[in-house]
Amino acid sequence: MVQRVPWLLLAAGLSACSGEPQPSAPQPVTVESYDLVVAGGRVIDPESGLDAVRHVGVRDGAVTTISESPLTGVTTVEAAGLVVAPGFIDLHAHGQDPVSSRFQAMDGVTTALELEIGAFPVDRWYARRGGASRINYGASASHQGARLRALGRAMVRANAEGTFSLGESGDGALYRAADDDELARLGELMESGLREGAIGFGFGLGYTPGASHRELLRMFEVAAAHDAPVFVHLRSSGAFTRGGALAPFQEVIANAAATGVALHIVHLNSTSDPLAEEALAMIRGARERGVDVTTEAYPYTASASLIESPLFDGWVGRPSQAYGTLQWVETGERLTPETFESYRRQGGWVIMHGRSEAINEWIVGQPDVIAASDGIPFSEGRAHPRGAGTFARILGHYVRERGALSLMDALRKMTLLPAQRIEGIVPEMARKGRVQVGSDADLTIFDPERIIDRATYDAPDQYSAGIKHVLVAGTFVVRDGALVDGVEPGRPLRGRHYMER
Repeated sequence: MVQRVPWLLLAAGLSACSGEPQPSAPQPVTVESYDLVVAGGRVIDPESGLDAVRHVGVRDGAVTTISESPLTGVTTVEAAGLVVAPGFIDLHAHGQDPVSSRFQAMDGVTTALELEIGAFPVDRWYARRGGASRINYGASASHQGARLRALGRAMVRANAEGTFSLGESGDGALYRAADDDELARLGELMESGLREGAIGFGFGLGYTPGASHRELLRMFEVAAAHDAPVFVHLRSSGAFTRGGALAPFQEVIANAAATGVALHIVHLNSTSDPLAEEALAMIRGARERGVDVTTEAYPYTASASLIESPLFDGWVGRPSQAYGTLQWVETGERLTPETFESYRRQGGWVIMHGRSEAINEWIVGQPDVIAASDGIPFSEGRAHPRGAGTFARILGHYVRERGALSLMDALRKMTLLPAQRIEGIVPEMARKGRVQVGSDADLTIFDPERIIDRATYDAPDQYSAGIKHVLVAGTFVVRDGALVDGVEPGRPLRGRHYMER
């Protein structure tokens, strides 16, 4: 008996035997999903020059896709009308505590580093931070702290425990020159800081009047031998006979040229005014001739320091009106000769007014001057507003209201340039300061029409406005304009010598 095969099956079999291609069964469409999608924002990446509406896909703490087409994610943030920028990087943040980190995050900061005064001992400083924070953190090796140890001081207060000290004028070790044995010991201590993870060397020369020109040159040589950058608060111009404000710049640039060290000069504005144009021309000229030198500034006309520090040694006997330029942070009062002496015995923060706003705006508008806050800690109460409002002030006041610089230039100054400044010693920084595939998802998302600082000299503890979302490694630390509590995605950033131990 012949079995009859249904025609459709027979046709299929004949076709298969003939080698003709068969229609495949429909396959399910796979939609790639991300942990987070930032949808339809104006993405600005200063390195590539991208400035366009895009959709950003984030997975495992990194940017994995930047697309012109919509993406699907577990969480989607609608960013229409908002700028999606790299998280802001602050190279000069003394506020290394949870309270200060809250203000920094609300100002768009995702990485805050203590590179001017630094920390010593370095390993103790990192251990105290516990390995996690709201934002990323790190420190240089403190020349001041190591110097005190090398000169025989048993107790070192220069940020060893996370507190902040610039030293007291009554401490003779700050004024004494180091002998040859002490210089050798100092170099060893600074090298040990690198092995403990320090991001270069930090020098507060205005607070160590005993440090000789020879000592500084020696420490630059030590840093250069390890390809470690130096971050320098210049000497007072009074330390140079007839040198004026340019002499401190000349010292460190000459040392950098002689040793080959990478040099970063902190707060150009508070150091150079009113010779800012000449000082910056000197820096640019050195850079054009092969010296690796950069500088930074904060967008305020007033500086701040601890009144008990050596920085105020020359104030006694000044005209009465000079003391009126000093504002006691705790009360907001302006000082007199009598209150100056009283508060100096007590110790505490004082704000120094009097610089030119015209020069300040010119400095802020320079595209190659890195933005950095020099923010002082909020952990003990009132502080300078720069610790809460530096980045929003640049974007709101100087970009939007004053037109002193473009949005792209401003973002480059607070993201890409600081990242590039320390990439050589902190390789992870090559993944920060950008919005690119493969970069860390440290992102600041803000409203360019609303962003502004709200912190003032009389009320410094005010969060900035217009910062919509801030992410660190893809985790919200600010969401919908408010801090997210209970999250600590920030991690320690250490110099590469830590891995070479």
